[in-house]
Amino acid sequence: MSHEETETVRQPEAGRRNAAEYLERLSEEAQASFWGDLGCEVIRAEAGRAVIGLMAERRHMNLIGIVHGGVLMSMLDNAMGLAVMLSCTEEKTVTAHMNTHFLENAKSGRIICEAEIMHRIGRTITLQASVKDEEGRLIAWGSGAYRILSKSGANGVG
Repeated sequence: MSHEETETVRQPEAGRRNAAEYLERLSEEAQASFWGDLGCEVIRAEAGRAVIGLMAERRHMNLIGIVHGGVLMSMLDNAMGLAVMLSCTEEKTVTAHMNTHFLENAKSGRIICEAEIMHRIGRTITLQASVKDEEGRLIAWGSGAYRILSKSGANGVG
């Protein structure tokens, strides 16, 4: 096997190790942010896909006793954002656009959100995500476009 072929074989292992280290660092940093306040946890994540969970408690409810739509939207955004961050570990990304469809309500218990990248062109990445309750009922579905910020500045121009 040539040197180039050996490096190609080793690269996926190194890539997985680097991704795991990056995910661990992100998880630690996220605890001090809105992610941690919300109570999100990573269940599974890799480049292009993420599954997160949350135990819905009283603090997540609205005044009629169901999980607040903002919590569901935040889960969609967090899961899609994590899938993007793990795909673009050397770049900063931001949510550019997000659509949410509220389909059912949830009153309490474990809520799971799964996200995956659907398309990428240039600096725009499109994803879809779904939120399900502990019985597997589809609670919300969303799609989002995420923008890779330019390396020349944080405003996305350049």
